[in-house]
Amino acid sequence: MSSEDASGAKGLTSRQQQILAIVQQVGFTTIETLAERFGVSAQTVRRDIIQLQASNYLQRFHGGAGLASGGYRSAYAQKLMVAPQGKQRIGAAVAEIVPPGASIFLDVGTTVEAVARALLSKPGLRVVTSSVSVAQIFCNHGIFDVVVTGGSTRGANGSLVGQAAVACIMGFRFDYAVLGLNGFDDDGSPMDFDLEKIAVRQAAISRSGQVLGVADSSKFDQTSTARIAAPGAFRMIVTDAEPPPRLREAWQRTGIACLVA
Repeated sequence: MSSEDASGAKGLTSRQQQILAIVQQVGFTTIETLAERFGVSAQTVRRDIIQLQASNYLQRFHGGAGLASGGYRSAYAQKLMVAPQGKQRIGAAVAEIVPPGASIFLDVGTTVEAVARALLSKPGLRVVTSSVSVAQIFCNHGIFDVVVTGGSTRGANGSLVGQAAVACIMGFRFDYAVLGLNGFDDDGSPMDFDLEKIAVRQAAISRSGQVLGVADSSKFDQTSTARIAAPGAFRMIVTDAEPPPRLREAWQRTGIACLVA
């Protein structure tokens, strides 16, 4: 369960929701890592994990916590059910920005998949993606000239990571990159849990004329492990609701436009 899934978990504290999001992003994490991440004792984290397991959100293992029964496929199915209308609006808004014939990099995640669906009727696009699921969306509609990066698969959405993925991206120049975001730092910088996915996104940023971040409103109050890039690397954040003042002001200071779909 990503931060957007965790935001819908009832009766959990903010820390428990973030623990849940971390586990669903990386598959397994240790109590020691979580204690350091949140600045609390191992005993406190252990109590959180016990409560999360009792509610069938995750599974407790010796020294840590991992995915509950159902694994990544279950988590991915849950993601598809979060804010589907908001994601559809985000996808439509991005499709309005991207002109026919543009070269575009599409990241991973259910929000980016909504963007891919909205782009299906856009003629002449040259698409490169690190998502098997995004590529499948185009193939299912008879569009087969999509470049899929190499790399190792990570997660049920077929995210591709690793040096092969980065090397493939570095061989292209994109008009646009559309990147999924999992949270924001205090200065508005987009963040994610997975360092290998961040490396792929950073490569896409370095090769793109304009970078669009997409995130539904459940991400506004979420933080993650590491920054994807400085705020100024993004031209625009496209979302489905008005962001809180702290984010809106942070983005304005660094020149990021915010489009509410």
